[in-house]
Amino acid sequence: MRPLFWSLGTSILVVMGSMRAATFEAEGVPDAYRHSVDRIIEAARANQIGFDRLSYLCDQFGPRFSGSPNLEAAIDWILETMRRDGLAQVRGEPVRVPRWVRGRESLSLLEPRSRVCPMLGLGGSVGTGAGGLEGEVLVVGDFDELKQNAEKARGRVVLFNAPFTEYRQTVQFRSRGAIEAARVGAIASLIRSVGPFSMQTPHTGAMSYEESVPKIPHAAVTAEDADMMQRMQERGDRVVVRLSMEARTEADGQSRNVVAEWPGREMPGEIVLVSGHIDSWDVGQGAMDDGGGCLAAWEAVRLLKELNLRPRRTLRVVLWTNEENGMGGVKQYRERHADELPRHVLAMESDTGIFEPEGFSFTGSEKAMPYFEAVVGLLQSLGPLRMRWGAGVSDIMHLLQEGVPVMGLDVDREKYFWYHHTEADTIDKLSREEFNRCVAGYAAMAFVVADMPARLPR
Repeated sequence: MRPLFWSLGTSILVVMGSMRAATFEAEGVPDAYRHSVDRIIEAARANQIGFDRLSYLCDQFGPRFSGSPNLEAAIDWILETMRRDGLAQVRGEPVRVPRWVRGRESLSLLEPRSRVCPMLGLGGSVGTGAGGLEGEVLVVGDFDELKQNAEKARGRVVLFNAPFTEYRQTVQFRSRGAIEAARVGAIASLIRSVGPFSMQTPHTGAMSYEESVPKIPHAAVTAEDADMMQRMQERGDRVVVRLSMEARTEADGQSRNVVAEWPGREMPGEIVLVSGHIDSWDVGQGAMDDGGGCLAAWEAVRLLKELNLRPRRTLRVVLWTNEENGMGGVKQYRERHADELPRHVLAMESDTGIFEPEGFSFTGSEKAMPYFEAVVGLLQSLGPLRMRWGAGVSDIMHLLQEGVPVMGLDVDREKYFWYHHTEADTIDKLSREEFNRCVAGYAAMAFVVADMPARLPR
């Protein structure tokens, strides 16, 4: 139960927000944009180009990991295609990125029976060495249970079998599992893949080490195999595995942020940024994480240009590189464009898949919310969309630190973590109709914010 003061405070904010929204409505701004928004929605829902391009990106280039030839070839194609679209200032801005190479890897159950287990090494892990390693498995549910069994863990392979609850909570075992297992003397660590559903589909993602703690190999197994090893241990069986990983970290490489613009007609120096991250993990196709978000942002701006809806301010598309294992793209954009950031009116991003749109989330000035609420009111033909506080976006949160307001495109995430960071993140999981509705919402919000006579309050 929430404290009473929280409920009263929330109620006051809702009333104040409603009053401001009413004032905004009285100014007639939403009515001024109703026709344009309807045009955007109609054109987006009938559109074929964006989803076809997303399909091509996924099928032609596959996974797009930082430092890989796949990613650079995909960026070359995007830049060439954006130029053909007639967008302005199309360029690849150099970004230095880490290079982690998976290499060959395998996990085999040796006792109490033989089985080859699907697995994925976690990004940044060290390898096992050429001979691999063998060890008895100790299954634990969390870090507390590991501490309670520290003596048993020494010289073993620790498996964290932590059921998925919420991503930000469960992902700690991926992030810190190797550190905590190494502290008690484990020779390797495994995690139950971070996701609520599995069809023998292991999940990868970034992990970390600490300088003061030995670096041990760290990998993910499927939910099915994690539960199986748990049951074996509970029966009193000796569970033994062989783990082999060629994983290694090489010298940093070069990649690029993709940047293109639809220049503003009156205030081109003020920028509304729309974005996604073009890199993915080295498995699957990166369709929902985050090819769909990239194509939605790109298509939103291309569609506005096609409709000749040129806003007062500049719309800038940025497809970030290196979100998955370093955030190099947005950090280096922040440095390169430091002088421009005060003129960034809003930064938008989509990075939770392109599924059924649910609305938008925002972090910034409370004074801006009535503007967004009014725009969302024009979008109800796309579904019961809503506006909420608290943008859960990854890259652009680094711009928030510089005072840039940020907004996320929110979608139904029920199945996002089924496929996220797995071989199953492929184009067939996405819907053209849902993609087009996301583009419609994205384009309409970006256009109105970029075209309003008054700049969005900070």
